[in-house]
Amino acid sequence: EVQLQASGGGLVQAGGSLRLSCAASGFTFDDYTIGWFRQAPGKEREGVSCISSVDGVTYYADSVKGRFTISSDNAKNTVYLQMNSLKPEDAAVYYCAATSGDYDVVGMDYWGKGTQVTVSS
Repeated sequence: EVQLQASGGGLVQAGGSLRLSCAASGFTFDDYTIGWFRQAPGKEREGVSCISSVDGVTYYADSVKGRFTISSDNAKNTVYLQMNSLKPEDAAVYYCAATSGDYDVVGMDYWGKGTQVTVSS
C-alpha cells in the first residue's frame, strides 16, 4: 500500500519557521520525484517545491525561493521542507506527492493527506 504521510504543520507567527516531513512507503522511493503543494481556501492547489530522489535536483516556486529548503533522506524514504521567514500568505494545507514523471498537480502519481500551516500576522 502506497503511503505518503505529511507532518509538521502548525501555528506559527509571521517570521517564524516550521519543518514539514513527508514519510513515503509502498513504492520505490529512489525512482520518484517528491514534491510539496499547498492549497489555501478559495485558491487552486499550487506547487511549492520538489526534489528528485534520483539525482537530487530541486525546484522552488518563486514565492518561496530563499525562504524554503527541500531535502531528502533516501535511507529513511523521507523528504523535508524547511520553511523559514514564514508569511501570512504561506498559510495553507500542504500536501506531499510523488511522481515518476512531471512535477505538476495533474502529473503526480501518489498524494498524501495534507498538513495545515497557519501563519499569524
